[in-house]
Amino acid sequence: MSTLYVEPIDKAQHVLPLVRAAINSEIMRLELALQLARERLLPFERKYGVSSEYFITAMTAEDLQGGDEEYVQWAGEYQLMRRLEERLTNLREVQYSDSGVSRSA
Repeated sequence: MSTLYVEPIDKAQHVLPLVRAAINSEIMRLELALQLARERLLPFERKYGVSSEYFITAMTAEDLQGGDEEYVQWAGEYQLMRRLEERLTNLREVQYSDSGVSRSA
């Protein structure tokens, strides 16, 4: 979990809402991107009857009808989804503070 402090403290009441709004906007954008990435994974999962998690750990290009090209597409979408999930988790864990606690660098 990360805590975001704004200094100087007397400006925090004005800056924190802006930062919170920007982070919330990014969260919404990432949620949409994640939804779209998951939708792009579905055709692969349906075609082969396995989850993307299973695919990435147990399958090779030789296991796919489309060979290398299909493997690269599926693996790329899966990796994108994982990065989006990680970024969302990090942003959702941000805490905000204008408590007046001085932080040193």
